[in-house]
Amino acid sequence: MGWTLGWIVRLVLGFVLISVLMVVVYRFVPPPITLTMIGDALGGHGIDKTWRPLSDIDRNMPRAAIAGEDSRFCTHHGFDFIAIETAMVRNARGGRIRGGSTISQQTAKNVFLIQGGGYPRKALEAYFTVLIETIWGKRRIMEVYLNVAETGIGTYGVDAAAHRYFGHDASRLSPDEAGRIAAVLPLPKKRAAVAPRGFTRRHGNTIARRVGVVRNDGLDACLR
Repeated sequence: MGWTLGWIVRLVLGFVLISVLMVVVYRFVPPPITLTMIGDALGGHGIDKTWRPLSDIDRNMPRAAIAGEDSRFCTHHGFDFIAIETAMVRNARGGRIRGGSTISQQTAKNVFLIQGGGYPRKALEAYFTVLIETIWGKRRIMEVYLNVAETGIGTYGVDAAAHRYFGHDASRLSPDEAGRIAAVLPLPKKRAAVAPRGFTRRHGNTIARRVGVVRNDGLDACLR
């Protein structure tokens, strides 16, 4: 029993040290690949991605991400308990299932974990969310999110998305273009930013209108 417990302690300590080291390294170095990218590559879809610093991404894009995904991004510490409670109430009433994940949580999942996985993955997601909130800060979290988030089948990051959907890079994006990309983010394999239809079109238009609200209300203040 003592021998087994000793190995468990070593494994846990080893995991903590390695995970903290990875987070520290990715504070300065772009994550080279993610498990989701590897899955796409193995599935024959390829990987289309181009890293672009946050300072070179049109401000409309992070504002659209905040408008569409996480309106309290600049004020919470990784977890938006108001959004989680609201999502639980809505889901209990039936209809479209909604989540309460923040941009920080999504970034932790995208960079360090696999999609799905149930409660064990959620626990690890919470752990990595605390780490990146503590070590990276908001600007770096948004920068990594906008560069590694899946924006289409085999397409990662908003720069690759801008090229794919609009024929130019992410240094210039109109509110409508940024809104379309943000509308694709929750389900990138099922939604299209070019000639969007139905919910995707309506959601993209709503986000585009909210870009100005994010700017005027200072909801992106932590990125300035």
